[in-house]
Formats: sequence, structure tokens, C-alpha cells
Amino acid sequence: MSLLTAGADLVPVPLHPTRRRQRGFNQAELLAAALARGSGLAVSPGVLVRRKDTPPQAGLSSAARRKNVAGAFAVRHRPRVMGRTLVLVDDVTTTGATAGACARALMEAGAAEVRLVTAARVT
Repeated sequence: MSLLTAGADLVPVPLHPTRRRQRGFNQAELLAAALARGSGLAVSPGVLVRRKDTPPQAGLSSAARRKNVAGAFAVRHRPRVMGRTLVLVDDVTTTGATAGACARALMEAGAAEVRLVTAARVT
């Protein structure tokens, strides 16, 4: 089974609006756009939103990372999620806390399946 299944939507991990304004871009959205060009899949930005402005995860323990992002994400457009296979796109995965929190929000909103693709894995 391919990670990038035809018909799946690419969902970038969102930044909080404050961080997005500071940075000027969302690296996960840029990665999702590049994947879309190569795969023909659609990018669905804005489906998943970051509703809490959490501190950066760097330097936190695994447990602290999970606590930091608990409840930080919400689904804005349920009909675009329900029954769909979604591919969550992020730049880096360390403990999986952010990906887990995002996947939980998407599954609770009715996604059939959530997969993950990242540019790097840090151990």
C-alpha cells in the first residue's frame, strides 16, 4: 500500500496564526505543495487548525511534548475530512506528539485513515 494513495488529501500540520505571521510561511504547507506537484494529490490547507499557541517542542521530554500539544488542534471543515484518507505532512518528527495530536483531531472528526509523511525524523 502506498503512503500517497490516489484520492487521499495532503493535510499540512498548521502553525498558530501568531507563529505564521512571525515566520512568514508554514514549512509543512511548502512540503505538502511539493508533494502535491509530484503526486497529483490535493493539498487541504485550513482543514486542520492550531487553536492553541503552544511553546516550541524543542528541548521538551516526550511526556511534556504530548501535554504541550494536547487539544492544540481542531478540524475546521468536517465534510472535507469525513470518510477520507488523509496524509498529514510535517517537516520533522521527533516523538510523534504533534502528529499524534493532529491525527487524533482528524480521526475524531471522522477521517477514515490518517497517514504521516515527514521530511526528517530526529531520534
